[in-house]
Amino acid sequence: MPAAAVALVFHDKSGSARRTVQIDHLVVAGWTGRDKAAVEKHIAELEAIGVKRPATTPIFYRASAVRVTTDDAIEALGNASSGEAEFVLLQHGGRLWVGTGSDHTDREVEKYGVSVSKQMCDKPIAKDFWAYDDIAPHWDKLILRAHISEGGARKLYQQGPVAAMLDPLVLIEQFAGTTGLAEGTLMFCGTLAAHGGVQPAEIFEFELEDPVLARKISHQYRTQVLPVLG
Repeated sequence: MPAAAVALVFHDKSGSARRTVQIDHLVVAGWTGRDKAAVEKHIAELEAIGVKRPATTPIFYRASAVRVTTDDAIEALGNASSGEAEFVLLQHGGRLWVGTGSDHTDREVEKYGVSVSKQMCDKPIAKDFWAYDDIAPHWDKLILRAHISEGGARKLYQQGPVAAMLDPLVLIEQFAGTTGLAEGTLMFCGTLAAHGGVQPAEIFEFELEDPVLARKISHQYRTQVLPVLG
């Protein structure tokens, strides 16, 4: 089974530990909003660029684990792909961990088929993860944020509380039942509406902020565009 080996840093109340982790399964959860009106807004946002409505909400797409990367640059065909800031869940060492990533997606392929589009692009994640148990008591206070930069101009692209999406344990149960995530599973857990609509950018920055414990997880990457020749 193809797997991704990524160097990550795990933080809990006992301290921090660096480990190389094998990710065996990649799950991309879509349309995970608690607020049905906000979900409809995002569906309409994608419909405006030709993406069909999902069969169910939420929905759980699968993609190859080798798409997961912590690199600061990815390659994508053409200029129609873009990032999405999300919180991510990782089952590792018998514990649930929380980080952040970008569900980078080819928007032209997305019009053809969302499942196919999820396989087309690498999925950047930040290297740092927090123990879920440490933040569960104040989960809804966490904030997701993204900025984009094009031609040197940086602007806010997404921002909002993780409370906009379904609770992590609810998502896990809807995907895997009461057994929980399998060891080595990484799950992207949904995104927020983009300010000004979905758009590509040269640089995508994303972060997960914990205002209670005064800390952030962040990452940024550049998209290198490959030519489409026919």
